[in-house]
Amino acid sequence: MTQGFSFSVLATDGSARQGEIFTPRGTIRTPAFMPVGTAATVKAMFPEDVHAAGADILLGNVYHLMLRPGAERIGRLGGLHQFMRWPYPILTDSGGFQVMSLAKLRKLDETGVTFQSHIDGSRHHLSPERSMEIQDLLGSDIQMQLDECVRLPCSESEAERAMRLSLRWAERSRKAFREQPGRAVFGIVQGGESKPLRVESAKALAGMDFHGIAVGGLAVGEPQHVMLDMLETTAPHLPESKPRYLMGVGSPDDLVEAVARGIDMFDCVMPTRAGRHGLAYTRHGRVTLRNACHADDPRPLDEASSCTAARIYSRAYLHHLVKAGEIFGMMLLTQANVAYYQELMAGLRAAIAAGCLTDFIAETRARWIEGESA
Repeated sequence: MTQGFSFSVLATDGSARQGEIFTPRGTIRTPAFMPVGTAATVKAMFPEDVHAAGADILLGNVYHLMLRPGAERIGRLGGLHQFMRWPYPILTDSGGFQVMSLAKLRKLDETGVTFQSHIDGSRHHLSPERSMEIQDLLGSDIQMQLDECVRLPCSESEAERAMRLSLRWAERSRKAFREQPGRAVFGIVQGGESKPLRVESAKALAGMDFHGIAVGGLAVGEPQHVMLDMLETTAPHLPESKPRYLMGVGSPDDLVEAVARGIDMFDCVMPTRAGRHGLAYTRHGRVTLRNACHADDPRPLDEASSCTAARIYSRAYLHHLVKAGEIFGMMLLTQANVAYYQELMAGLRAAIAAGCLTDFIAETRARWIEGESA
Protein backbone atom coordinates (compact mmCIF):
# COMPACT_ATOMS: atom_id res chain seq x y z
CA MET A 1 0.00 0.00 0.00
CA THR A 2 1.24 3.46 -0.85
CA GLN A 3 2.79 5.20 2.16
CA GLY A 4 0.43 7.84 3.54
CA PHE A 5 -2.71 6.46 1.88
CA SER A 6 -5.02 4.16 3.83
CA PHE A 7 -8.68 3.30 4.29
CA SER A 8 -10.50 2.29 7.46
CA VAL A 9 -14.06 1.05 7.88
CA LEU A 10 -15.33 2.51 11.16
CA ALA A 11 -18.92 1.21 11.16
CA THR A 12 -21.28 -0.92 9.10
CA ASP A 13 -25.05 -1.20 8.82
CA GLY A 14 -26.01 -4.10 6.58
CA SER A 15 -23.83 -3.72 3.49
CA ALA A 16 -23.33 0.02 4.07
CA ARG A 17 -19.96 1.24 5.34
CA GLN A 18 -18.88 4.39 7.14
CA GLY A 19 -15.18 5.06 7.13
CA GLU A 20 -12.22 7.29 6.38
CA ILE A 21 -9.65 7.52 3.61
CA PHE A 22 -6.40 9.02 4.85
CA THR A 23 -4.18 10.99 2.44
CA PRO A 24 -1.34 13.44 3.12
CA ARG A 25 -3.62 16.26 1.94
CA GLY A 26 -6.48 15.41 4.27
CA THR A 27 -8.98 12.83 5.43
CA ILE A 28 -11.92 11.89 3.22
CA ARG A 29 -15.00 10.90 5.19
CA THR A 30 -16.95 8.10 3.55
CA PRO A 31 -19.49 7.71 2.10
CA ALA A 32 -18.19 10.72 0.18
CA PHE A 33 -19.58 12.72 -2.71
CA MET A 34 -16.98 14.46 -4.89
CA PRO A 35 -18.08 17.67 -6.65
CA VAL A 36 -16.85 17.66 -10.24
CA GLY A 37 -14.16 20.21 -11.10
CA THR A 38 -13.93 19.28 -14.78
CA ALA A 39 -11.60 22.04 -16.01
CA ALA A 40 -9.87 22.87 -12.70
CA THR A 41 -13.00 24.55 -11.34
CA VAL A 42 -16.27 23.51 -9.78
CA LYS A 43 -18.46 25.62 -12.01
CA ALA A 44 -20.00 28.71 -10.38
CA MET A 45 -18.28 28.15 -7.00
CA PHE A 46 -15.21 29.41 -5.18
CA PRO A 47 -12.95 26.55 -4.01
CA GLU A 48 -13.23 27.68 -0.38
CA ASP A 49 -17.03 27.52 -0.63
CA VAL A 50 -16.85 23.96 -1.98
CA HIS A 51 -14.83 22.94 1.07
CA ALA A 52 -17.03 24.93 3.45
CA ALA A 53 -20.05 23.04 2.08
CA GLY A 54 -18.50 19.84 3.43
CA ALA A 55 -16.56 18.41 0.48
CA ASP A 56 -13.31 16.68 1.46
CA ILE A 57 -12.28 15.87 -2.12
CA LEU A 58 -13.18 16.89 -5.65
CA LEU A 59 -12.71 15.39 -9.11
CA GLY A 60 -10.64 16.70 -12.02
CA ASN A 61 -10.85 15.52 -15.61
CA VAL A 62 -7.83 14.28 -17.57
CA TYR A 63 -9.42 14.71 -21.00
CA HIS A 64 -10.33 18.37 -20.54
CA LEU A 65 -7.13 19.32 -18.70
CA MET A 66 -4.81 17.59 -21.20
CA LEU A 67 -6.45 19.56 -24.02
CA ARG A 68 -6.64 22.88 -22.19
CA PRO A 69 -4.45 24.23 -20.63
CA GLY A 70 -2.28 21.07 -20.91
CA ALA A 71 -0.92 18.70 -18.27
CA GLU A 72 2.69 19.78 -18.77
CA ARG A 73 1.74 23.43 -18.26
CA ILE A 74 -0.15 22.63 -15.05
CA GLY A 75 2.82 20.57 -13.88
CA ARG A 76 5.22 23.46 -14.49
CA LEU A 77 2.91 25.74 -12.51
CA GLY A 78 3.05 23.51 -9.45
CA GLY A 79 0.34 20.95 -10.10
CA LEU A 80 -3.43 21.00 -10.07
CA HIS A 81 -3.81 21.74 -6.35
CA GLN A 82 -1.77 24.93 -6.58
CA PHE A 83 -3.15 25.85 -10.00
CA MET A 84 -6.77 25.92 -8.78
CA ARG A 85 -6.07 26.84 -5.14
CA TRP A 86 -7.53 23.61 -3.70
CA PRO A 87 -5.13 22.20 -1.05
CA TYR A 88 -7.27 19.15 -0.29
CA PRO A 89 -7.42 15.72 -2.01
CA ILE A 90 -8.20 15.49 -5.73
CA LEU A 91 -9.21 12.42 -7.71
CA THR A 92 -8.68 12.48 -11.46
CA ASP A 93 -10.48 10.22 -13.91
CA SER A 94 -8.48 8.64 -16.71
CA GLY A 95 -10.02 10.57 -19.62
CA GLY A 96 -11.35 7.45 -21.31
CA PHE A 97 -15.05 8.20 -20.92
CA GLN A 98 -14.76 11.69 -22.38
CA VAL A 99 -12.69 10.40 -25.30
CA MET A 100 -15.52 8.01 -26.12
CA SER A 101 -18.30 10.55 -25.60
CA LEU A 102 -16.83 13.90 -26.71
CA ALA A 103 -14.03 13.38 -29.22
CA LYS A 104 -14.93 14.04 -32.87
CA LEU A 105 -13.08 11.11 -34.40
CA ARG A 106 -11.50 8.24 -32.49
CA LYS A 107 -9.72 5.01 -33.25
CA LEU A 108 -9.37 2.36 -30.57
CA ASP A 109 -6.74 -0.36 -30.55
CA GLU A 110 -4.66 -2.32 -28.05
CA THR A 111 -2.23 0.55 -27.54
CA GLY A 112 -4.91 3.05 -26.54
CA VAL A 113 -7.17 5.50 -28.32
CA THR A 114 -6.31 8.12 -30.95
CA PHE A 115 -8.78 10.98 -31.16
CA GLN A 116 -9.47 14.49 -32.40
CA SER A 117 -10.07 17.21 -29.84
CA HIS A 118 -13.65 18.49 -29.68
CA ILE A 119 -12.13 21.95 -29.14
CA ASP A 120 -9.86 22.46 -32.15
CA GLY A 121 -9.64 19.16 -33.99
CA SER A 122 -6.02 18.51 -32.95
CA ARG A 123 -5.01 14.84 -32.82
CA HIS A 124 -3.96 13.08 -29.60
CA HIS A 125 -3.15 9.56 -28.46
CA LEU A 126 -4.18 8.44 -24.98
CA SER A 127 -2.68 5.18 -23.74
CA PRO A 128 -2.74 3.74 -20.22
CA GLU A 129 0.81 4.98 -19.76
CA ARG A 130 0.05 8.49 -21.03
CA SER A 131 -3.06 8.74 -18.85
CA MET A 132 -1.01 7.87 -15.76
CA GLU A 133 1.73 10.31 -16.85
CA ILE A 134 -0.84 13.10 -17.13
CA GLN A 135 -2.29 12.31 -13.71
CA ASP A 136 1.22 12.32 -12.24
CA LEU A 137 1.86 15.75 -13.80
CA LEU A 138 -1.42 17.02 -12.35
CA GLY A 139 -0.39 15.66 -8.96
CA SER A 140 -3.73 14.04 -8.19
CA ASP A 141 -4.02 12.08 -4.96
CA ILE A 142 -6.19 9.31 -6.42
CA GLN A 143 -5.62 8.31 -10.03
CA MET A 144 -7.76 6.07 -12.22
CA GLN A 145 -6.71 3.41 -14.70
CA LEU A 146 -7.55 3.98 -18.37
CA ASP A 147 -10.55 1.85 -19.33
CA GLU A 148 -13.08 1.57 -22.13
CA CYS A 149 -16.64 2.46 -21.16
CA VAL A 150 -19.43 1.28 -23.46
CA ARG A 151 -22.90 2.76 -23.49
CA LEU A 152 -25.78 0.58 -22.36
CA PRO A 153 -27.53 -1.35 -23.63
CA CYS A 154 -24.89 -3.17 -25.66
CA SER A 155 -24.34 -6.73 -26.82
CA GLU A 156 -22.70 -9.31 -24.56
CA SER A 157 -19.82 -9.65 -27.01
CA GLU A 158 -19.19 -5.89 -27.04
CA ALA A 159 -19.29 -5.75 -23.22
CA GLU A 160 -16.86 -8.67 -23.00
CA ARG A 161 -14.44 -7.14 -25.50
CA ALA A 162 -14.37 -3.83 -23.64
CA MET A 163 -14.06 -5.54 -20.24
CA ARG A 164 -11.09 -7.67 -21.30
CA LEU A 165 -9.36 -4.70 -22.93
CA SER A 166 -9.94 -2.70 -19.74
CA LEU A 167 -8.33 -5.48 -17.68
CA ARG A 168 -5.26 -5.46 -19.91
CA TRP A 169 -5.12 -1.69 -19.64
CA ALA A 170 -5.54 -2.03 -15.85
CA GLU A 171 -2.32 -4.03 -15.65
CA ARG A 172 -0.49 -1.44 -17.74
CA SER A 173 -1.94 1.45 -15.74
CA ARG A 174 -0.89 -0.13 -12.44
CA LYS A 175 2.63 -0.70 -13.74
CA ALA A 176 2.88 2.85 -15.08
CA PHE A 177 1.73 4.30 -11.75
CA ARG A 178 4.78 2.76 -10.09
CA GLU A 179 4.92 3.88 -6.46
CA GLN A 180 4.01 7.48 -5.69
CA PRO A 181 4.22 8.09 -1.93
CA GLY A 182 0.97 9.45 -0.56
CA ARG A 183 -0.97 8.79 -3.76
CA ALA A 184 -3.18 5.91 -4.88
CA VAL A 185 -4.40 4.27 -8.08
CA PHE A 186 -7.81 2.63 -8.55
CA GLY A 187 -8.90 -0.06 -10.99
CA ILE A 188 -12.29 0.05 -12.73
CA VAL A 189 -14.81 -2.80 -13.03
CA GLN A 190 -16.46 -3.12 -16.43
CA GLY A 191 -18.81 -5.70 -17.96
CA GLY A 192 -21.94 -3.93 -19.16
CA GLU A 193 -25.16 -5.54 -17.96
CA SER A 194 -23.61 -9.02 -17.73
CA LYS A 195 -23.35 -10.44 -14.21
CA PRO A 196 -20.69 -13.03 -15.12
CA LEU A 197 -18.54 -10.36 -16.79
CA ARG A 198 -18.90 -8.00 -13.83
CA VAL A 199 -17.87 -10.76 -11.41
CA GLU A 200 -14.90 -11.76 -13.56
CA SER A 201 -13.74 -8.15 -13.84
CA ALA A 202 -14.11 -7.54 -10.09
CA LYS A 203 -12.19 -10.69 -9.17
CA ALA A 204 -9.37 -9.93 -11.60
CA LEU A 205 -8.97 -6.37 -10.31
CA ALA A 206 -9.09 -7.57 -6.70
CA GLY A 207 -6.03 -9.65 -7.50
CA MET A 208 -4.06 -6.65 -8.74
CA ASP A 209 -2.25 -4.23 -6.46
CA PHE A 210 -4.79 -1.40 -6.65
CA HIS A 211 -5.51 0.81 -3.64
CA GLY A 212 -9.23 1.00 -4.39
CA ILE A 213 -11.66 -0.24 -7.00
CA ALA A 214 -14.31 1.67 -8.93
CA VAL A 215 -17.43 0.39 -10.62
CA GLY A 216 -17.59 1.96 -14.07
CA GLY A 217 -19.83 1.72 -17.09
CA LEU A 218 -23.02 2.51 -15.17
CA ALA A 219 -25.23 5.62 -15.21
CA VAL A 220 -24.73 5.59 -18.99
CA GLY A 221 -28.35 5.20 -20.05
CA GLU A 222 -29.53 2.12 -18.18
CA PRO A 223 -32.53 2.15 -15.75
CA GLN A 224 -31.75 2.49 -12.05
CA HIS A 225 -32.75 -1.11 -11.30
CA VAL A 226 -30.08 -2.37 -13.72
CA MET A 227 -27.43 -0.23 -12.04
CA LEU A 228 -28.43 -1.51 -8.60
CA ASP A 229 -28.50 -5.09 -9.84
CA MET A 230 -24.94 -4.71 -11.11
CA LEU A 231 -23.85 -3.24 -7.78
CA GLU A 232 -25.39 -6.11 -5.84
CA THR A 233 -23.58 -8.52 -8.15
CA THR A 234 -20.23 -6.76 -8.03
CA ALA A 235 -19.80 -5.51 -4.44
CA PRO A 236 -19.41 -8.96 -2.78
CA HIS A 237 -16.36 -9.61 -4.95
CA LEU A 238 -14.56 -6.37 -4.08
CA PRO A 239 -11.98 -6.27 -1.25
CA GLU A 240 -13.59 -5.17 2.01
CA SER A 241 -10.41 -3.38 3.04
CA LYS A 242 -10.35 -0.99 0.07
CA PRO A 243 -12.56 1.94 -1.00
CA ARG A 244 -15.33 1.32 -3.52
CA TYR A 245 -16.16 4.10 -5.96
CA LEU A 246 -19.25 4.27 -8.20
CA MET A 247 -18.34 6.54 -11.09
CA GLY A 248 -20.66 9.23 -12.45
CA VAL A 249 -23.54 8.73 -9.99
CA GLY A 250 -25.84 10.47 -9.39
CA SER A 251 -29.21 11.66 -8.11
CA PRO A 252 -29.87 11.77 -4.35
CA ASP A 253 -31.96 8.61 -4.68
CA ASP A 254 -29.12 6.87 -6.56
CA LEU A 255 -26.74 7.81 -3.77
CA VAL A 256 -28.78 6.41 -0.90
CA GLU A 257 -29.45 3.19 -2.82
CA ALA A 258 -25.78 2.72 -3.68
CA VAL A 259 -24.59 3.51 -0.14
CA ALA A 260 -26.95 0.82 1.14
CA ARG A 261 -25.18 -1.61 -1.22
CA GLY A 262 -21.69 -0.87 0.09
CA ILE A 263 -20.38 1.99 -2.08
CA ASP A 264 -18.02 4.51 -0.45
CA MET A 265 -17.38 7.22 -3.08
CA PHE A 266 -19.36 9.04 -5.77
CA ASP A 267 -19.05 11.86 -8.28
CA CYS A 268 -21.54 13.48 -10.64
CA VAL A 269 -22.10 16.77 -12.46
CA MET A 270 -25.79 16.65 -11.50
CA PRO A 271 -25.83 19.11 -8.56
CA THR A 272 -23.74 21.76 -10.35
CA ARG A 273 -25.39 21.34 -13.75
CA ALA A 274 -28.86 21.45 -12.21
CA GLY A 275 -27.98 24.64 -10.32
CA ARG A 276 -27.00 26.37 -13.55
CA HIS A 277 -30.36 25.41 -15.07
CA GLY A 278 -32.67 26.49 -12.26
CA LEU A 279 -33.17 23.19 -10.41
CA ALA A 280 -32.51 22.90 -6.69
CA TYR A 281 -32.07 19.74 -4.61
CA THR A 282 -33.29 20.12 -1.04
CA ARG A 283 -34.42 18.11 1.99
CA HIS A 284 -37.93 18.66 0.59
CA GLY A 285 -37.12 17.20 -2.82
CA ARG A 286 -36.48 18.94 -6.12
CA VAL A 287 -37.55 22.55 -6.64
CA THR A 288 -37.76 23.87 -10.20
CA LEU A 289 -37.26 27.60 -9.79
CA ARG A 290 -38.35 28.38 -13.35
CA ASN A 291 -41.93 27.49 -12.45
CA ALA A 292 -44.28 30.46 -12.07
CA CYS A 293 -45.58 29.15 -8.74
CA HIS A 294 -42.43 30.48 -7.08
CA ALA A 295 -42.80 34.06 -8.34
CA ASP A 296 -44.49 35.28 -5.13
CA ASP A 297 -43.12 32.70 -2.69
CA PRO A 298 -41.24 34.38 0.21
CA ARG A 299 -39.96 31.10 1.66
CA PRO A 300 -36.31 30.07 1.35
CA LEU A 301 -35.36 26.77 -0.25
CA ASP A 302 -34.72 25.27 3.18
CA GLU A 303 -34.85 27.29 6.38
CA ALA A 304 -32.91 24.55 8.24
CA SER A 305 -30.04 24.29 5.76
CA SER A 306 -26.49 25.06 6.82
CA CYS A 307 -26.05 26.79 3.44
CA THR A 308 -26.68 30.54 3.35
CA ALA A 309 -27.88 30.39 -0.26
CA ALA A 310 -30.59 27.91 0.66
CA ARG A 311 -31.50 29.55 3.96
CA ILE A 312 -31.82 33.30 3.41
CA TYR A 313 -32.80 33.97 -0.22
CA SER A 314 -36.48 33.70 -1.08
CA ARG A 315 -37.79 31.38 -3.75
CA ALA A 316 -39.31 34.45 -5.39
CA TYR A 317 -35.86 36.05 -5.68
CA LEU A 318 -34.30 32.86 -6.98
CA HIS A 319 -37.13 32.53 -9.52
CA HIS A 320 -36.46 36.08 -10.68
CA LEU A 321 -32.71 35.43 -11.06
CA VAL A 322 -33.31 32.24 -13.03
CA LYS A 323 -35.86 33.83 -15.35
CA ALA A 324 -33.57 36.81 -15.90
CA GLY A 325 -30.60 34.56 -16.66
CA GLU A 326 -28.52 36.19 -13.94
CA ILE A 327 -25.20 34.54 -13.08
CA PHE A 328 -25.84 35.13 -9.38
CA GLY A 329 -28.84 32.80 -9.55
CA MET A 330 -26.65 30.05 -11.02
CA MET A 331 -24.11 30.60 -8.26
CA LEU A 332 -26.67 30.49 -5.45
CA LEU A 333 -28.40 27.35 -6.71
CA THR A 334 -25.12 25.57 -7.39
CA GLN A 335 -23.96 26.36 -3.86
CA ALA A 336 -27.26 25.18 -2.41
CA ASN A 337 -27.12 21.92 -4.38
CA VAL A 338 -23.52 21.11 -3.49
CA ALA A 339 -24.31 21.83 0.16
CA TYR A 340 -27.38 19.58 0.09
CA TYR A 341 -25.42 16.70 -1.40
CA GLN A 342 -22.84 17.07 1.36
CA GLU A 343 -25.56 17.27 4.02
CA LEU A 344 -27.09 14.09 2.62
CA MET A 345 -23.73 12.28 2.79
CA ALA A 346 -23.18 13.50 6.35
CA GLY A 347 -26.62 12.18 7.27
CA LEU A 348 -25.84 8.82 5.71
CA ARG A 349 -22.53 8.59 7.59
CA ALA A 350 -24.21 9.39 10.90
CA ALA A 351 -27.03 6.91 10.24
CA ILE A 352 -24.59 4.09 9.45
CA ALA A 353 -22.60 4.85 12.60
CA ALA A 354 -25.81 4.78 14.65
CA GLY A 355 -27.13 1.61 12.99
CA CYS A 356 -30.31 3.29 11.73
CA LEU A 357 -29.68 3.60 7.99
CA THR A 358 -33.00 2.03 6.95
CA ASP A 359 -34.95 4.54 9.05
CA PHE A 360 -32.87 7.45 7.78
CA ILE A 361 -33.47 6.52 4.15
CA ALA A 362 -37.20 6.05 4.75
CA GLU A 363 -37.51 9.44 6.47
CA THR A 364 -35.43 11.14 3.76
CA ARG A 365 -37.59 9.69 1.00
CA ALA A 366 -40.80 10.66 2.82
CA ARG A 367 -39.64 14.31 2.96
CA TRP A 368 -38.79 14.26 -0.75
CA ILE A 369 -42.20 12.87 -1.68
CA GLU A 370 -44.10 15.22 0.64
CA GLY A 371 -42.21 18.28 -0.56
CA GLU A 372 -42.48 17.54 -4.28
CA SER A 373 -46.17 16.68 -4.06
CA ALA A 374 -46.85 19.94 -2.24
